[in-house]
Parts: sequence; C-alpha cells; structure tokens
Amino acid sequence: MFKVVNSWIERYFSDEEALLLFVFLAMALVIIMTLGSTLAPVFAGLIIAFLMQGLVQKCKHIGMSHTLAVTLVFIAFISAFMALLLIVIPQVWRQLASLLNELPRMLKEGQSVLMLLPQQYPDLISANQVAVLTEQAGAEIGRLGQAVVTSSMSSIANLVQVLIYIVLVPILVFFFMKDGSLIARWWTSFLPEKRRILTQVGTEMDIQIANYVRGKVVEISVVGAVSYVAFIILGLNYAALLALIVGLSVVIPYIGAALVTLPVAMIAFFQWGWTNEFFYLMAAYGIIQALDGNVLVPLLFSEAVNLHPVAIIVAVLVFGGLWGFWGVFFAIPLATLLKAVMHAWPQKNMLERIEK
Repeated sequence: MFKVVNSWIERYFSDEEALLLFVFLAMALVIIMTLGSTLAPVFAGLIIAFLMQGLVQKCKHIGMSHTLAVTLVFIAFISAFMALLLIVIPQVWRQLASLLNELPRMLKEGQSVLMLLPQQYPDLISANQVAVLTEQAGAEIGRLGQAVVTSSMSSIANLVQVLIYIVLVPILVFFFMKDGSLIARWWTSFLPEKRRILTQVGTEMDIQIANYVRGKVVEISVVGAVSYVAFIILGLNYAALLALIVGLSVVIPYIGAALVTLPVAMIAFFQWGWTNEFFYLMAAYGIIQALDGNVLVPLLFSEAVNLHPVAIIVAVLVFGGLWGFWGVFFAIPLATLLKAVMHAWPQKNMLERIEK
C-alpha cells in the first residue's frame, strides 16, 4: 500500500514546479475559504477590473493614452453602476414586494383551477391531494415573505457595511485598471524565475476564462435587456423582475432557461389566462431563448470551453454548493482551470520519455 502511495507521489509531485503550483492553489483556496467575506470588495474590484481590461486595451489601440483609456472606461462603469443602483435595483425590489402581496390571490386562483382536475381525472388525483398541495404552497409562500422581511431588516442593520462596499469597490476597480501591470509585476517578483507551468496555466486561463466571463456578462445584459423590452411591449406584469431572472438564468447551463420558464409562464397565466396574449408572450420568450442559444452564444463564445456536459453539470453542482451564486457563475471557469492544471501538471514518466 505504501509503495503504491509513494510511487504515486513520486510520479506527480517529484517536480519542483508541480509543488509550487500545488502550494499556490492551496493558498488561494485557504484565503478564499477563510477570508472570502472580508476580502469580498477586493475580489469584486479585481473581477470587475479584469472584465474592463478588454475595453481599456481597445481604447489604447486607437491611440489613447493608458490614463485616458482607464478614465473613460471607469466613467462608463460608474454610469452603469449608478444606473443599476438607483434605477434597476429599486424597481426590481418594488416589483418583488408587489409580487409577494399578489401571491395569495394567485394561490387561490391556482387552487380553483386545480380543483377542476379531480372532476376530470378522479382516478389520478383527489380533492384532498389538491388541498394538501395548496396548503403546502401557502406555507412556502409565507416562509418566503418572512425571509424577504428578515432580509430587508438585516440589510438595514448592515447599511453602513453596504455603503462601505459601494464606495470601496469603485475605488479598487479604478486602481486595479490603472496600476494592474505594476501590481502584477510586484506579485510575480515573489515567484521563482522558473515557472513554466504557472505561465502555461495562466496563459490558458487568460485565453479561455477571460473570454468566457466577459462573454457571460454580455450575454446576461443582452438577454435581460431584450426580455425586458419584450415584456414591456406585451404588457407583462413584473417585467423588470422577470427580465432580471431571465438574464441571470443563462449563468446555469442547460437547465437555467428551463427553470425560469415556470415563473414567466405562471405570471403570464395568472395575468391573462389561456388567451392570445399568453401565447404571444410564450412565443416571444421562446424566440429569445432560441436566439440566445443559436446566435448569441456562438457569437460571444467563438473559443468555446472544451468541457463535456457532464463535467459542466458536476462543476455547477459542486461549486454552487460551496459558494452559492458566485460558485455557479464561476463554475465553468473553475472547471476550466482544473482542466488546465491537469494538462500542465508534469508527470515523472512523461518527463523521462521527453528527456530520452
């Protein structure tokens, strides 16, 4: 048993660069697990600056200086951030509160519709089952409303902390964009000069993960905006809330669009019933999803992440269970990182064959 373990360790950890990469990943994981909440503004600022770096480079390519490019991109970021903070979030919150007030009425209408099922299909469902189902749904709605109230009270208690984050994140974004190269050189000065594996992994991350994250942010924005316009034109209630949900649904591959179809269809049904407006809305929603999957995704992700669908689903489940929404959002980049590490990891037998 010990010989097997020793041979495995000798095969995969005999190279100094492999040990350096292992230590680097272990330290990053420990920092995220222990100081993740404390350093959340720093991580947020770093990620946003990373996403904005592409715009900075495009501005520099047309002849702008680095300072001017950073300033213009930062002004655009602040404008979008303030619009999100002052327009989108309050509107979504108001619509969420209105929806919670309307849920009991929707539940009663749904119960009246469900009570027709025992009359039409008495062998499949009974009135008692419908009553139990609606009772459980009412209890879940009550718990949801209580959770929203509790969340709002806790957010009021942590208002100072939220304001600090609102101030800190834009400042960090500016300095990360302005002095990113200096910070990178300072950081790499602590690493050994011989770091071929770290360079290989970093290059693959920059090619695949950067394109993926930036493309996903664009996809969320485009799908959410188009959905909002379609919902407003068709007169659907809670258009901003539903558009936000539809936009965020693209984060979860394969199943996000299917899951968000349910609230869109339910609200449309309770608003219009089985009318032409309902079918127009569902047709528009289907067109948006089809264009997203067949036009927008191939356009944004020309360099597709080469991962098997099973690996993507497992990554979403694992990282989502560890870090919630952000784990789901970064599940594919993290899985790509693991794949890059596995491909770059040196093996003793392979090195011996190369030397021979």
